Amino acid sequence: MRITAILLAGGASSRMGTRDKLLEDVGGTPLLRERALACLASCADRVRVVLPPDRPERAKVLTGLDVDIIYNDGADVGMSNSLRCGVSGLETGAVLIVLADLPDLTTPDLDKVMRAADAHPLATILRGADATGKPGHPVLLRQKLYADVMTLSGDTGAQPLLRQYKVETVLVPIGAAALRDLDTPEDWAAWRADRS
Repeated sequence: MRITAILLAGGASSRMGTRDKLLEDVGGTPLLRERALACLASCADRVRVVLPPDRPERAKVLTGLDVDIIYNDGADVGMSNSLRCGVSGLETGAVLIVLADLPDLTTPDLDKVMRAADAHPLATILRGADATGKPGHPVLLRQKLYADVMTLSGDTGAQPLLRQYKVETVLVPIGAAALRDLDTPEDWAAWRADRS
């Protein structure tokens, strides 16, 4: 089964004040580029990155990478629009949705969720989960949900589908990385302190 990884990087980063969280330094590399590299190193067949049109510096940090950049002209209306932009026109058997502000997800984590799709052919959705079984990211959606994705609206992302298809979802344990996103300067400070 062919899989497209969709790296969602279309948000406004509004809780960071004047800083863009996706340009924060992670081991000498801007977070967004580092996340794109993790996706490119995975077993995904293609990588799409959804960007807002008014953040050219995000596109700039992806220079030279073999990714398809999709611009989300409706970035101000919520995450669902970014997701619709990412899925639009795709024909691959599944998509792996990766949020760009989860820095601890590794390429093996992404691969684990994608490989689990082969082991669970009847599952409509597969999700990364922490050690307690709390669902998080990344999220794999099979092609049969693409039409449903195109009906989503608001800032809820895929949450309506995740609720609707809960009984057809398989959770894939990958640890705390499935849940840790960095939205504020305080989040970044705590994360860096944990790594030092």
